[in-house]
Amino acid sequence: MKQIQIPQELFVLLIRYHLMNDVSLVDEIKIELGKKLDAMVLRQLYGKSKTAPTEAEREKARKEYLDRRGIPDSFRW
Repeated sequence: MKQIQIPQELFVLLIRYHLMNDVSLVDEIKIELGKKLDAMVLRQLYGKSKTAPTEAEREKARKEYLDRRGIPDSFRW
């Protein structure tokens, strides 16, 4: 099972939410978890763009990675 690192701020928010029942933090936790999920997806796509078994799969992953990063087509190689 893979391990995932989270920022200390998010960890503290989760502790406060779960152990102190501070429900006012729900929106902030959702935002931070969304950022983490986006970063994980980008990392997975980047890795796949470098290590996929076929050239077509690598190119597809590369394009999706660049699209998600917001790199315009005119700036790509």
